[in-house]
Amino acid sequence: MYYSHLPPSPETAIFTDSMSLEQTACEDLKAFERRLTEVIARLQPATTRWRMVLVIMAASTALGAYLWLTDPITQEVTFVQSLLNHLFFTFAAITLILLFMMGIHKKVVSPSIITSRTRTVLSDFNMSCDDTGKLILKPRPTTT
Repeated sequence: MYYSHLPPSPETAIFTDSMSLEQTACEDLKAFERRLTEVIARLQPATTRWRMVLVIMAASTALGAYLWLTDPITQEVTFVQSLLNHLFFTFAAITLILLFMMGIHKKVVSPSIITSRTRTVLSDFNMSCDDTGKLILKPRPTTT
């Protein structure tokens, strides 16, 4: 029976404090997980667009290179004249080089970079995360 006029026992106070600490930790983990999934989900559309740009430019460069190399006139003229004769390949190759110089290779894989770095940090706390940012709690290691 609980009497409201009596102060709580020390055992009850410790139990209440530990429950509030566990609840706070759980709420913090949920907030962290929500923010991580939000960041990764927000990056997905931009990542998809950059992947499409990279695929289109790589395919254009490959097609231009095929047309350039199979052209019989290519063997008869100078290198510069050959590039001027095949402007599609020239512009596609220059654009692809500029995209890589701007860092498209990082923009294409930015969600996986974030998740791998997050996994590295979370491993210290016996946790991990999946590719969408959901936290995975690992069992505590047993000490013997």
